[in-house]
Amino acid sequence: MRRPFIAGNWKMYKTVGEAIDLAAGLKESLAAVSTMDLAVCPPSTAVSAVANVLAKSNIGVGVQNMYWEENGAFTGEISPLMVKELAAYVIIGHSERRQFFGETDDTVNRKLKAGLAHGLTPIVCIGESLAQNEAGETVAFVGAQIRGAFAGISEENARKVVLAYEPIWAIGTGRTAMPEDADRIIREAIRDVLRELYNNATAESIRVQYGGSVKPNNMASFIVMPEIDGALVGGASLDVASFTAIVTHAVEALSR
Repeated sequence: MRRPFIAGNWKMYKTVGEAIDLAAGLKESLAAVSTMDLAVCPPSTAVSAVANVLAKSNIGVGVQNMYWEENGAFTGEISPLMVKELAAYVIIGHSERRQFFGETDDTVNRKLKAGLAHGLTPIVCIGESLAQNEAGETVAFVGAQIRGAFAGISEENARKVVLAYEPIWAIGTGRTAMPEDADRIIREAIRDVLRELYNNATAESIRVQYGGSVKPNNMASFIVMPEIDGALVGGASLDVASFTAIVTHAVEALSR
């Protein structure tokens, strides 16, 4: 039984003061949630402050990126040693990192190995472009991303990874995949490939979130899909009422 998991990716929003206010609001509004895992991923400047606010709460803290080396002359980067002092989760391979900052399947694999080696829970993002989707290339492309990310990862470590299926054409656009389509893609492009790489038990144990214009009014339709275990939420996680409503609708939908 996979435990549901909803995480908020705050991207490059929120000053330290704004992040503290948002975290404090979420800590209060989501305090009663016990049936799923929750996390927020602030910008790196605010991670320490948010971690202090959310200490001993039911909301975990993550970072949006990290480098794979423990230390060194890598100006502007943060290492897994730095991350694990403050956070439990790390987003790896988000489409914006791939698009704007040269992230590749190889660097995703290196970061994944580093995160696992230091006891972090990686949230690895995969997803296709609109052109690939319309050309019927989604399963092949996403499957290749899975193979690249998990290269050299043991079965034991693979089970510790969270995946986030985020069709690029749905991120921040207001467009979303149909829940049934997202569910099918997760089954065919993710779980079936994980079965090939490992076995059925491992494929069925790995949590897969959906991401891409997740809102309060569509969360319930995604969370009830058999292959979808939660969401990686972007813009709608930047407001206490909105993120709280997403979590509340998910909890209610799963309790029916």
